Amino acid sequence: MTELLEYITDLPTRDISAGEVLLTEGERPGHMLVLVSGHVVIERDGVPFAQIDAPGSVFGEMAAVLDQPASATVRAVGDLRVRVIEDPMEFLTNRPGAALAVLRMTASRLDGLTHYLVDVKQQYADAEGHLGMVDRMIDHLVHHQGPRGRTGSVRDPEGDHDHGDY
Repeated sequence: MTELLEYITDLPTRDISAGEVLLTEGERPGHMLVLVSGHVVIERDGVPFAQIDAPGSVFGEMAAVLDQPASATVRAVGDLRVRVIEDPMEFLTNRPGAALAVLRMTASRLDGLTHYLVDVKQQYADAEGHLGMVDRMIDHLVHHQGPRGRTGSVRDPEGDHDHGDY
C-alpha cells in the first residue's frame, strides 16, 4: 500500500483529530484521502466493520470512480495525517502509476471479500430457512456488475449519445 505514497508527495496534507469523520456514509466526498499515519475505523449503518492503519490506504475511491455517495463512514481512531486528492478523476486520469496503485489496493480488498464470501457460502450451502438464502444472496452480489459505464470525456461530458455512422 505504501506504493501510492510515492505518487502523492506533492499533494497537500491534512491533520485529523481523534474522533473526526473523514468521509460520511451517504454523502459525496468530492475528494479522496490517503492515509499517511494513524488509524481509522470504517462503519456502515453505524456498525464498525474494519480498522485500517496501513500507510498508503486510500479512502473515497469507490465514491469517486462510481460517481456515487460514500458507501461507509471513515472515522479517525486517534490523531492522524492524510494526503488530500481534491479532484480524484483528474488525479487518476493523469497519474497512471497512482491509478494502478489504487486499482491494486481495491482489487486486493475485493479478493479478500471474495474469499470470505466463498467461505460463508460453503458454510451455509445446505442450510434451511433464512440461512439457506445466504447462497442466493452471495450469488447475486458476486454477479452484480454495478452501473453501466458512460462514454463521456472532457470535450463531450454528456457522452452516451448517437454520433451517426462512422
